[in-house]
Amino acid sequence: MDADLAMAIGLVLGVFSVPALLSAISEGRAPRVGALVMVIACGLILWAISHKPGGYTVGDLPAVILNVMARYIP
Repeated sequence: MDADLAMAIGLVLGVFSVPALLSAISEGRAPRVGALVMVIACGLILWAISHKPGGYTVGDLPAVILNVMARYIP
Protein backbone atom coordinates (compact mmCIF):
# COMPACT_ATOMS: atom_id res chain seq x y z
CA MET A 1 0.00 0.00 0.00
CA ASP A 2 1.43 3.33 -0.97
CA ALA A 3 1.15 6.47 1.10
CA ASP A 4 -1.43 8.14 -1.16
CA LEU A 5 -3.80 5.18 -0.93
CA ALA A 6 -3.43 5.04 2.86
CA MET A 7 -4.12 8.78 3.10
CA ALA A 8 -7.23 8.53 0.91
CA ILE A 9 -8.63 5.55 2.82
CA GLY A 10 -7.85 7.22 6.14
CA LEU A 11 -9.62 10.41 5.13
CA VAL A 12 -12.71 8.56 3.89
CA LEU A 13 -12.89 6.43 7.04
CA GLY A 14 -12.42 9.52 9.20
CA VAL A 15 -15.28 11.33 7.47
CA PHE A 16 -17.59 8.31 7.77
CA SER A 17 -16.78 7.77 11.44
CA VAL A 18 -18.01 11.20 12.54
CA PRO A 19 -21.74 10.46 12.01
CA ALA A 20 -21.35 7.12 13.80
CA LEU A 21 -19.72 8.86 16.76
CA LEU A 22 -22.34 11.60 16.91
CA SER A 23 -25.22 9.12 16.58
CA ALA A 24 -23.96 6.93 19.39
CA ILE A 25 -23.33 9.89 21.69
CA SER A 26 -26.74 11.44 20.99
CA GLU A 27 -28.50 8.14 21.75
CA GLY A 28 -26.57 7.66 24.98
CA ARG A 29 -24.63 4.61 23.76
CA ALA A 30 -20.90 4.06 23.94
CA PRO A 31 -19.38 4.99 20.56
CA ARG A 32 -17.35 1.78 20.20
CA VAL A 33 -17.50 1.22 16.44
CA GLY A 34 -17.18 4.90 15.57
CA ALA A 35 -14.21 5.27 17.89
CA LEU A 36 -12.53 2.16 16.47
CA VAL A 37 -12.98 3.40 12.91
CA MET A 38 -11.61 6.82 13.93
CA VAL A 39 -8.53 5.19 15.49
CA ILE A 40 -7.94 3.17 12.32
CA ALA A 41 -8.37 6.29 10.19
CA CYS A 42 -5.92 8.25 12.31
CA GLY A 43 -3.44 5.38 12.13
CA LEU A 44 -3.65 5.27 8.33
CA ILE A 45 -3.24 9.03 8.07
CA LEU A 46 -0.25 9.05 10.41
CA TRP A 47 1.33 6.13 8.53
CA ALA A 48 0.86 7.95 5.22
CA ILE A 49 2.38 11.17 6.56
CA SER A 50 5.39 9.34 7.95
CA HIS A 51 6.05 7.36 4.76
CA LYS A 52 5.68 10.17 2.21
CA PRO A 53 8.88 12.14 1.68
CA GLY A 54 8.06 15.74 2.53
CA GLY A 55 4.67 14.82 3.98
CA TYR A 56 1.36 16.33 2.87
CA THR A 57 -0.15 19.77 2.98
CA VAL A 58 -3.85 20.53 3.18
CA GLY A 59 -3.75 21.73 -0.43
CA ASP A 60 -2.39 18.35 -1.57
CA LEU A 61 -5.33 16.33 -0.21
CA PRO A 62 -7.85 16.89 -3.04
CA ALA A 63 -5.21 15.95 -5.62
CA VAL A 64 -4.26 12.86 -3.63
CA ILE A 65 -7.86 11.66 -3.47
CA LEU A 66 -8.44 12.32 -7.18
CA ASN A 67 -5.21 10.55 -8.14
CA VAL A 68 -6.16 7.50 -6.08
CA MET A 69 -9.63 7.46 -7.61
CA ALA A 70 -8.15 7.74 -11.11
CA ARG A 71 -5.81 4.82 -10.44
CA TYR A 72 -8.35 2.39 -9.01
CA ILE A 73 -11.66 3.27 -10.65
CA PRO A 74 -11.72 2.29 -14.35
